[in-house]
Amino acid sequence: MASTYNTKQKQLILDMLLKCKENQLSCEEIEEKLKNNGTPVGKSTVYRYLISLQNEGKVRKFTSENGKSATFSYIEDKAECSKHLHLRCLSCGEFVHLSCSLMDEISTHLVNDHKFSIDNSKTVLYGLCEKCNSSKG
Repeated sequence: MASTYNTKQKQLILDMLLKCKENQLSCEEIEEKLKNNGTPVGKSTVYRYLISLQNEGKVRKFTSENGKSATFSYIEDKAECSKHLHLRCLSCGEFVHLSCSLMDEISTHLVNDHKFSIDNSKTVLYGLCEKCNSSKG
């Protein structure tokens, strides 16, 4: 019976990530959203299942620049998601899948001229999105 309960909790977490798939969420944010939905799950359980979902290739973990916090996002198409870079807004947290021929050229250049291969599954460029750039100007 406990295994079914754990599966239900894991599914609640996955469903929350699916619902918020355009953003990255911290363990605390997921815990708070689940609590607000009337389906509370403890922080340690949320974190444990996030790592499990990451190991299954369903979730991507992003560690902050200082390494002290992490956010998670659902990976819609794992194979496709590893073929492009990603952008993350430092202000609002928007997460963008960057499929761009110029980035492909840069990746090819790095391999050919510098013998360096980018791991797109781990590559995120941080900055400000159009909306946040506009609001600061």
